[in-house]
Amino acid sequence: MTQFLPPNLLALFAPRDPIPYLPPLEKLPHEKHHNQPYCGIAPYIREFEDPRDAPPPTRAETREERMERKRREKIERRQQEVETELKMWDPHNDPNAQGDAFKTLFVARVNYDTTESKLRREFEVYGPIKRIHMVYSKRSGKPRGYAFIEYEHERDMHSAYKHADGKKIDGRRVLVDVERGRTVKGWRPRRLGGGLGGTRRGGADVNIRHSGRDDTSRYDERDRDRDRERERRERSRERDKERERRRSRSRDRRRRSRSRDKEERRRSRERSKDKDRDRKRRSSRSRERARRERERKEELRGGGGGGDMAEPSEAGDAPPDDGPPGELGPDGPDGPEEKGRDRDRERRRSHRSERERRRDRDRERDREHKRGERGGERGRDEARGGAGGGGQDNGLEGLGSDGRDMYMESEGGDGYLAPENGYLMEAAPE
Repeated sequence: MTQFLPPNLLALFAPRDPIPYLPPLEKLPHEKHHNQPYCGIAPYIREFEDPRDAPPPTRAETREERMERKRREKIERRQQEVETELKMWDPHNDPNAQGDAFKTLFVARVNYDTTESKLRREFEVYGPIKRIHMVYSKRSGKPRGYAFIEYEHERDMHSAYKHADGKKIDGRRVLVDVERGRTVKGWRPRRLGGGLGGTRRGGADVNIRHSGRDDTSRYDERDRDRDRERERRERSRERDKERERRRSRSRDRRRRSRSRDKEERRRSRERSKDKDRDRKRRSSRSRERARRERERKEELRGGGGGGDMAEPSEAGDAPPDDGPPGELGPDGPDGPEEKGRDRDRERRRSHRSERERRRDRDRERDREHKRGERGGERGRDEARGGAGGGGQDNGLEGLGSDGRDMYMESEGGDGYLAPENGYLMEAAPE
């Protein structure tokens, strides 16, 4: 296929020129001949330095040792600075320490955003204030977090000392103490290794959280009281939770019992309805049975003769044709043959379908309706042709003997014949 391509495309598939052979510049490593074989370091031992003339090894400092050395050096420098400042520190000649020392109150742990006017409003409740001196940093000019308040009366200072300690100002609880620099002999401030604070002594097992202005035993008692109060609150909270759980369980129990009672009432209503339905069904069956028995007796009593009492029953069964009309069986109306026929007739009647029963009932209703219409016309004719009348027509007078007979005949069945229109009405349930 490629031979049909043009020359310019065939040139792209042409092979390159072969690489020309060039002689190697030197022999390959495995072709070289070594005059001296490989050997160890034994020939060079004499070149080493004599161990007796070597200097002793130097030991390098580890990281832990370096940190410990720096810490010791820092402590030593700080001790030298403290000693120097202690020689220069004299609170009685301090230009900033003015006023009466026994009327001055020391306030520490003050919020950095708290102003002098705010401190005055908070501490004036204990008495009139003469002067407030807030301490600021000499380098940055920002507040250091403590101040000195001088009262006009010493009793006001004692009152503030007793009641203002732990007071919350701008979200922070302040520490209140007397000025100890000019009142306590040998007193040194915190920055010179003194003070009453113990929050920077070491770990959590060494540091103390109280201010140090009072005895430690009092703070221990206060801590015990605080722990006791906390336990009491926890117990009360647990009791409230348990009471709430009991209430919720009782509410659930009442709700379940209410739902159970409602379900029981519904079931009892259904059972009562079922009982009423069964009672009505049994009563209707008993009425039907009595009516059938009465029809059967009427058929037996009437024999094969005609008349109103010899009408065919609702079931449509014909009287037995065992002998001449008007005669009964050989054993009378209660003979064994008659009882057997009655049982057969009852069995055939019970095996018929519901549709045939409904059809027979409709036929009987139509027959009774026509009979009632004829009786109503006869009654109206008699009322119209009577002498004077005067009495009220209640629908029963015009029926005549046939109407009364029909009413009495259908009274023991499923319904009764209404005298107003001649329809067969359903009987009221018992």
